[in-house]
Amino acid sequence: MLLWLMVLAAMLLIVGVMSVGVLMGRKPISGSCGGLNNLGLKQGCDICGGKDEVCEEQQRKEKLAQTAYRPELALDATRKPGA
Repeated sequence: MLLWLMVLAAMLLIVGVMSVGVLMGRKPISGSCGGLNNLGLKQGCDICGGKDEVCEEQQRKEKLAQTAYRPELALDATRKPGA
């Protein structure tokens, strides 16, 4: 029982310390600026080959494909069942 209480106290202490960072208004974790470009690996991209326009176009196409209308999934409510 003592071990359980010690673990609980330690976890509460950790959560309390982390919440201080939130209360102080610290900047949240964010992605890097540049990504592969900062590492000099932009040319190694299999999709765009280092051209940003190609990546943007590919992302646009993927987004459209996800939201495309698929008539086989639609239900015709005007038809009678079994007809």
